[in-house]
Amino acid sequence: MAQLNLTADPADLTATLVDIPSVSREEGELAAAVEVALRALPHLEVTRSGNTVLARTALGRPSRVVLAGHLDTVPVNENLPVRRVGDELHGLGTVDMKGGDAVMLHIAATLTEPRHDLTFVFYDCEEIEAVHNGLRRVERDLPDWLSGDLAIVCEPSNAVVEAGCQGTMRVELRTAGTRAHTARAWLGVNAIHALEPALRTLTGYRAREVDIDGCRYREGLQAVRVGGGVSGNVVPDEAVLTVNFRFAPDRTVAAAETHLREVFDGYALTVTDHAAGALPGLTAPAAAELVAAAGGEPVGKLGWTDVARFAALGLPAVNFGPGDPTLAHTREEHVPIAQIHRCAEVLARFLT
Repeated sequence: MAQLNLTADPADLTATLVDIPSVSREEGELAAAVEVALRALPHLEVTRSGNTVLARTALGRPSRVVLAGHLDTVPVNENLPVRRVGDELHGLGTVDMKGGDAVMLHIAATLTEPRHDLTFVFYDCEEIEAVHNGLRRVERDLPDWLSGDLAIVCEPSNAVVEAGCQGTMRVELRTAGTRAHTARAWLGVNAIHALEPALRTLTGYRAREVDIDGCRYREGLQAVRVGGGVSGNVVPDEAVLTVNFRFAPDRTVAAAETHLREVFDGYALTVTDHAAGALPGLTAPAAAELVAAAGGEPVGKLGWTDVARFAALGLPAVNFGPGDPTLAHTREEHVPIAQIHRCAEVLARFLT
């Protein structure tokens, strides 16, 4: 089992974490290494749930900050082992999100007298279906481990505070037709052709932009899948168009569904998946202090992250971690070492 030096340069620690493969459902080796390293720290209480490792202080501080990061990655794509190229680390997980995990582990080891009590959550199965997400299991079995006054999810955010997150919803639009031989197509009704008005609606859709607590969120409505057809000589009698809606956190899930039913009026619409967004929460005292420590202006998170889970529990939550989120899940994934150092320095300043 790999040995983790939590007091080392967090960039070096990142490289060590990257070289321990941890594709979703295969996080056991990395979780074991994280658990052993954290149990060696006398100021932390440590427990484990599956391949999720949790640690916390009990210093009697009047407030608590929860730092969370997932251990798993998407499948390997010819991007292991880690490579150092100039001032960057290249490899699977450097961005999403072992750079953030390394910062959390470094903070856990080096901040023995923080001004807030701290909880660290290193969880599994974030990159696959939400039902398997380790935070879901912790919320069910160990709910007190997720309580606090602020949650910081160390997902990649280019080392700036990204507040809140968008909600997401997927729907299916179904059309019905009548089968016929394509040589006598006038005897049938083509269900695929019946999708044309919906596609035209999507092409002309104007995405709403909204400002919340100084953070701008831009919504998006996109067709992501088309299905239909029987064979090469049959007029199809059924077609399905899948649409993804990314909505600003001032909309509830119910409001998002109502909006889509208005946009696609006349279509049989079924919601197949949804997740609520999270408001920025920057007015909470601890969140405002983090923004001050980070400097610059916070931005809205254009995507969904587990900050929404914490927001649903009543915790203000933000994203703050090293790496460009647009590189996540790509073969070219890489993180500037300077961003790893910046995140560690900002969090240390905020927490002390």
